[in-house]
Amino acid sequence: MNNKKRLENRRYITGFDGIRTIAVIGVIFYHLFPNIMRGGYLGVPIFFAVSGYLITDLLRQEWLQNETIDIKGFYIRRMKRLYPGLIAMLVIASAYIGLFQRDLLNNLRSEVASSVLYYNNWWQIFRGFSYFDRFTSQSPFTHIWSLAVEAQNYLIWPLLFILLKRYVKNSGKIFGLVMGGTVISALLMAALYTPGADPTRVYYGTDTRLFSILMGAGLAFVWPSSRLKSEIPLKAKNLLNGVGLGSLVILLLSFLFLADHYSFVYYGGIFLVSIFATLLVAVTAHPGADLNRWLTNPVFTWIGKRSYGIYLYQFPVMIFYEAKITNLSDYVLLHSIIELALILGISELSYRFIEKPLGKFYYKYTWLAIKDFLKKPWLNANKITAVVGVVLSCFALYALAVAPSNEVTAQQQQLQKSIEENKKKADERKAAEKAKNEGKTVESTNQSTTAPEANFDLTPAENKKAQSMEITAFGDSVILDAAAGLQEIFPKMIVDGEVGRQLYTSSPIIEKLNKDKLLKDNVLVGLGTNGSFTEAQFDEFMAAIGSKRKVFWINVRVPTRRWQNEVNSMLENMKKKYKNLTVINWYDYSNAHDEWFYDDRVHPNVDGQVKYSSFIAKQLVK
Repeated sequence: MNNKKRLENRRYITGFDGIRTIAVIGVIFYHLFPNIMRGGYLGVPIFFAVSGYLITDLLRQEWLQNETIDIKGFYIRRMKRLYPGLIAMLVIASAYIGLFQRDLLNNLRSEVASSVLYYNNWWQIFRGFSYFDRFTSQSPFTHIWSLAVEAQNYLIWPLLFILLKRYVKNSGKIFGLVMGGTVISALLMAALYTPGADPTRVYYGTDTRLFSILMGAGLAFVWPSSRLKSEIPLKAKNLLNGVGLGSLVILLLSFLFLADHYSFVYYGGIFLVSIFATLLVAVTAHPGADLNRWLTNPVFTWIGKRSYGIYLYQFPVMIFYEAKITNLSDYVLLHSIIELALILGISELSYRFIEKPLGKFYYKYTWLAIKDFLKKPWLNANKITAVVGVVLSCFALYALAVAPSNEVTAQQQQLQKSIEENKKKADERKAAEKAKNEGKTVESTNQSTTAPEANFDLTPAENKKAQSMEITAFGDSVILDAAAGLQEIFPKMIVDGEVGRQLYTSSPIIEKLNKDKLLKDNVLVGLGTNGSFTEAQFDEFMAAIGSKRKVFWINVRVPTRRWQNEVNSMLENMKKKYKNLTVINWYDYSNAHDEWFYDDRVHPNVDGQVKYSSFIAKQLVK
């Protein structure tokens, strides 16, 4: 049965391809150019609003036409739309991992299962993974969380729709109930969000993200596409165009300025963005407004129709490509263009040979299709696609079979152990110093006053000066990795480090250290490994430290991340602005020595820790 017979009044709204294009560009640029498209992640609630409206609008048309909903048919149509592209991506990515990037084999079975069964968002939450930790997040399936949220909605929403239509009936009342659900979901996001903490739980949670989908769904009850008229008064048309354009401008501005670490984002920001996304959907759906025409062009149509594949392949392409590139930070634009070309090219192949044909395929005729397929000549596009698919499936099955669960390599164990031990000692030393400042009697922390045992290549004069220097070291996992060596050289050093720490969360911590009298006159800073920062964020941090203290900032070596050169350039510029700032050029000193680092090429290994501590010490005692 074709779609025309199933829904007599259905119309294809071409402008929705334009909205999808804007959303998917925002999401991809958020990952490729995070310092330009700071709010590109907000493309996801736009996708949600479009999806909620379209699904509910189709359900409503089916109800009006048949006075019932074919639940089984609904699920089959959703699976035919979503599964071919998803399964193909999972097979291709798994095969690639098994052949070329075996370091990603760990937990592959669980990741694939959670993706296929659409509970990936909760799987990531319960595993403690972070969407916002740009340094450690390496999974090519991280982005499947949003598809899981949508699929969970698809599972429940048709049933709720039937209940609402049978027992509430009135569209206005249903709209009110659905909007009440959006408010509850948004309030839940605000209640579960903790300022300064990783927001992944509220970002991933179905309960805390459902409001975007519900807004689109609610709109379909009061703004059904089949009842909107193309002939409307000029004033109404101008009003609609103004609302649509205004919403579009606000969404584009939010892409540029609404960074993911702002508390406002989770205290109503995404909710407001969803409202404007829903308004944009409403105006685009109305045939009397011009926005549908303005958002319809060959480029938007091409990207919009392939937006699902583009979204699916963005993460695998970026993760796989960037793992093989050693100079990403030196040629960010060039590599980003190559990644975009790969994403678009693979998405086109997926759309043409997988999503489109399998989306229209009648699976009850599978056996007949196989027999017909076997009769065709071998030099046939369908046969070549099938053979490639079978070969890739074999490699994918092999990868899934050999994939370990929760495996930690020897290097990862060593680094993790080093960071944990150093953090524990640093916290004990900090607690003892705080107690001493408060006049409490504490056990000695055995601060050494003898020369360090390790060969840090310091002169007797440098050693002597280091023994008496009071320093606060503040930073991320790199500082923690080398904390033991630094505290051996500087026995009076206070270390405050946290894995994944970024500059934008650091000013309140500095103020707390100052209040506890743990912020010494010399401050050693190691930030920038996990992401870049703005000049305003830098100024706020320096203001928290104060102009009377000397600040020694270690620049970064993160060759596999696109922000390395940006961070180091920013530090050089800030050195001219702040007279009390000295930049320690660890990057130039270490960049030619891969043997000093673990496999991540960022954290110094055992030998590298000595080199790191020695180099930093020499700069501090000058």
